[in-house]
Amino acid sequence: MKWSELSIHTTNEAVEAVSNILHEAGASGVVIEDSEELGREREDVFGEIYSLNPNDFPVDGVRVKAYLAETSFLLETMEEIKLAINNLTKFNIDLGHNVITVQEVDEEDWATAWKKYYHPVKISNRFTIVPTWEDYERVTTDELIIELDPGMAFGTGTHPTTVMCLQALEKTVQTASSVIDVGTGSGVLSIGAAKLGASKIHALDLDEVAVRSAIENIALNKVDDIVQVTHGNLLDNVNEQADIVVANILAEIIMTFTDDAFTIVKEGGLFITSGIIATKKEDVKDSLQQAGFEIEEVMMMEDWVTIISRKPVN
Repeated sequence: MKWSELSIHTTNEAVEAVSNILHEAGASGVVIEDSEELGREREDVFGEIYSLNPNDFPVDGVRVKAYLAETSFLLETMEEIKLAINNLTKFNIDLGHNVITVQEVDEEDWATAWKKYYHPVKISNRFTIVPTWEDYERVTTDELIIELDPGMAFGTGTHPTTVMCLQALEKTVQTASSVIDVGTGSGVLSIGAAKLGASKIHALDLDEVAVRSAIENIALNKVDDIVQVTHGNLLDNVNEQADIVVANILAEIIMTFTDDAFTIVKEGGLFITSGIIATKKEDVKDSLQQAGFEIEEVMMMEDWVTIISRKPVN
């Protein structure tokens, strides 16, 4: 089978939105090549090992790649992708170069090659993300392993926004906590919450591909008795309250449902928000505070922000 490699040269700010557009267009996964990775100084806090080839990265900005099967509808699909990406400017998202290129590849050239980029990565004091094809043994007895197949869906769980969310959950989830995961994607945050001892987790996503992928990953990690995955738009159809609501999505989207989140979070409960580019930090903080939340902690990693806010007890 022939495939087309679709490459979008854009900005770090636009990566999450562009990746989501590609997934909705039928891509089973994306490759992200960020020019800043090459020059970034890293502290070997959790034992990560990085070996990067400069030829794999653009000179500036970020390159997002996806693979689509060559069908009679490919040209129409590409036009829809271009239109959806250009529409991101309505949300004041900087698209940078916004150059889209396409090349034909053979299935054997890409179906397994991307696996060389993914190895077990320790992302916090307790969590280690392990690709399903890797053999890995716990280093400590309290280490929590999350198994993911990056080929299923939305990355490997090592993007800064996901890492910070897992670190925030590690700080806040208690035994018997109830959690709602808005925009669950691969389901990694729900899996993490379950492994930390949460007793009830409701994961939602508007993208049906994400819902299927989350269900698969959650079953893979044997927490499907704790996590319920449903198709839904933000908190529109959620009626139950929760101790923790976590949302790792675009800042612009977070600001549209902070009032709904305030209603859903129990008194004294937490709203963990991520997917926030640093330049949007103050806007999101203002939106949270206007809804009634109190800002407890602001976490930063690279150019990304995660905010932990609490609903006051009356």
